[in-house]
Amino acid sequence: MRLLECNDDGEFSLTKDFVSGKIPEYAILSHTWGADTEEVTYRDLIDRTGKNKVGYEKIRFCGEQARRDGLHNFWVDMCCIDKSNNNELTEAINSMFRWYSNATKCYVYLSDISSPGIDIGDKSDQLLWEMAFRTSRWFTRGWTLQELIAPISVEFFSKNRKLLGDKRSLERHICEITRIPSKALRRGSLAEFSVAERLSWAATRQTTREEDMAYSLLGIFDIHMPLIYGEGENGAFKRLREEIDKASKGTQREDFLVAFSLSNASEVNQFVAREEELAEMHKKLGSDGSRRTVVLHGLGGIGKTQLAIAYAIRHKDSYSAILWLNIKDKDSVKQSFATVAKQISREHPSASRLSSVDMKGDLDEVVDAVKAWLSLPNNTRWLMIYDNYDNPKLPGNKDPAVVDIQMFLPESYQGSVIITTRSSQIKIGHSLPIGKLKVVSDSLEILSNPDAISLAKELDGLPLALATAGAYLYQVTMSLSDYLRLYKESWARLQKTSPELSSYEDRTLYSTWQISYERVERQNPLSAQLLRLWAYFDNQDVWFELLQHSYFKDPDWIRELTKDELSFHGAMRILIDHGLVEVDQSSQELLESRGYSIHGCVHSWTVHVLNQEWNYDLARVALNSVASHIPGKQALRMWLTLRRLLRHAARCTLYRNQGKLAEAEQMYERALQGYEKALGAEHISTLRTVNNLGTLYRNQGKLAEAEQMYERALQGYEKALGAEHISTLRTVNNLGTLYRNQGKLAEAEQMYERALQGYKKSLGVNNITTYVSALNTLRGLGSLFERQADFKKARVIYLQALAGYKKVFGPENPKCQSLQDDLQDLETKIEREAMKGREELASNPSWECITFGF
Repeated sequence: MRLLECNDDGEFSLTKDFVSGKIPEYAILSHTWGADTEEVTYRDLIDRTGKNKVGYEKIRFCGEQARRDGLHNFWVDMCCIDKSNNNELTEAINSMFRWYSNATKCYVYLSDISSPGIDIGDKSDQLLWEMAFRTSRWFTRGWTLQELIAPISVEFFSKNRKLLGDKRSLERHICEITRIPSKALRRGSLAEFSVAERLSWAATRQTTREEDMAYSLLGIFDIHMPLIYGEGENGAFKRLREEIDKASKGTQREDFLVAFSLSNASEVNQFVAREEELAEMHKKLGSDGSRRTVVLHGLGGIGKTQLAIAYAIRHKDSYSAILWLNIKDKDSVKQSFATVAKQISREHPSASRLSSVDMKGDLDEVVDAVKAWLSLPNNTRWLMIYDNYDNPKLPGNKDPAVVDIQMFLPESYQGSVIITTRSSQIKIGHSLPIGKLKVVSDSLEILSNPDAISLAKELDGLPLALATAGAYLYQVTMSLSDYLRLYKESWARLQKTSPELSSYEDRTLYSTWQISYERVERQNPLSAQLLRLWAYFDNQDVWFELLQHSYFKDPDWIRELTKDELSFHGAMRILIDHGLVEVDQSSQELLESRGYSIHGCVHSWTVHVLNQEWNYDLARVALNSVASHIPGKQALRMWLTLRRLLRHAARCTLYRNQGKLAEAEQMYERALQGYEKALGAEHISTLRTVNNLGTLYRNQGKLAEAEQMYERALQGYEKALGAEHISTLRTVNNLGTLYRNQGKLAEAEQMYERALQGYKKSLGVNNITTYVSALNTLRGLGSLFERQADFKKARVIYLQALAGYKKVFGPENPKCQSLQDDLQDLETKIEREAMKGREELASNPSWECITFGF
């Protein structure tokens, strides 16, 4: 090894060759190479011709910094090796790791960073510096890997020679950038890391010559072999692996390898990668060999198990063994340990304790034997996944079937652990909440249908619901719109007939939350009652003050629930602990306490499973809660409260759909009184309620009351929004339908025509062909003509409406089927008239060419 030394005149010269044991202390340079013509070579120094090259600045920096650190000698790869001598080059590359390891100081020269350093006052400047550091080219080069790991002291400098920090002070950044565990950076034994893991550190790096990708790893594996430039990257790696295999036989590290298998875990179909969660898991489980634990918690069906499986598959090469345990109850976890014991024994038949345990005997002994094997010295790179830890031992959980996970964790503080659970109260390691899928495209991927946007939005990012829908639609000839209709109308029946999913074991959308509900009921009956009550509210933003009202018919439990905030929030906390409820995250300004929300699919379950029979008492509680909470006109910033109430008031459509017209009428009327009092008779929210009440009266057969409501709403909308606003036109259509039902056919025709012309003007000719409200008006007009026995006009209008429905819903939709039935009946009437020899009614020629923009 030859070095550079600082001369008295400030210049540098090469020393003689040093032999082992007689090498003085020296500093060493780590850098990224520029163009060959820019770097100073061994021959340049000999001939003293390299001072004008760009690379000479790096040599000068290293020498001057070494002098400041009291070192007379330093080493720079580009000019201290005579690359024209193949023997010298081979020896140097095989010795490189040792040379960097023995250096007193290693200076990293980052030619693409000019920031002054990390300890700067301005946080924005620091963020810019960190970004530049993370994206530096130095972290992408193959040779710099060993230059980072081998030296005891690594200091980073910008191109303007400013110290940025050292390997220890920048360790967090370096670990995140390189995915190299801190123990490796701190010169821990590299033999403790698997071959696959060490190879992964270089996976994203590059070298100028392809063979150097393998040669740059010789020191990482403590391997020596000759260089054969021209053999190619594959050839070089083949020889490297052969040498690694020779060296690793019989080592302690390889004594703990278990073939990767997840045969006892659920199958994953179409997992949508949660990249943020996977990255955080990898970061938190990055280990120096000591114990690291991540707890994945969230709603049943949210995809915790699938996430754990995806992590295991992605990072299988980083672990010596990945072992899967089902910890839903004591028997299951013990059986899982027996399976794991067989896995280990197949690979290591002479393993201590395991070889002498009867796998069909006492399972407690099997558990202890596996835990002992996992606790052996140097067996630190395993990953244990404890799935379905949903009945944990916690204060207040008196269920005799609770499971204490501590009984099943290895005693030694080593290895990595992933736990999946519905409970947010597991206080082991790093807690990672798993929420719904936020990107619609991910939901569409699970559904296997890029056109199912409306269905994806309805299922709201819940993987179990999406997978269930996808499997059902795959097996039956049903359109997306029909499935969505059934989902809303016949939820429970649909879920019971849906296929089972192997990736969710025995869980279905129908049953998956029943387990949590039963545990909630045992733990706090008020929480269970609150969940049942939620079916009569909207799924979002239920808050304390909303339920806190005094009504003599309220059940005792609602009084107990709302007697104070502690009781209410305590009941909610139980639901949160089981992953059923979360704090509402809306950013709107609040006058009262923040509310809670449940996932839309869970809400459907509360409606169709927990409330299979209509509960008048619960409906009355919801109705009184909303109606009595409408603020007076003088209330402070009343609109803030009204905004929160609107979604719950809209739930009275549930009463109407359930045939509970009297209850819906009561709620509408109370809401109308509240809006009139708080907002005035002409406010949009008031008018919307007036229009809804008109529709309700029409459905009840109270046509006179309905006409009064519609006319009032129409006058209000015209004044507030204008005659051609969409809300105004919908009320015009409603009046047309009402007049038709009353037999006022001329008035009905006038309303329908007005609505159609208004839609055409407001939306444009090209848009109303797919606007459902306009299509409904068109169909109503066709029905009117049929009633007037003007069959030719009716057929023209029906066909136009049918073409629009097919565009929007598809030909199999019930709306299309129903209208086709009407058309068939119409054709029968026309044929009957022809058979009787009657003349066809004279039609107005203008009707034959009316298209209403269609």
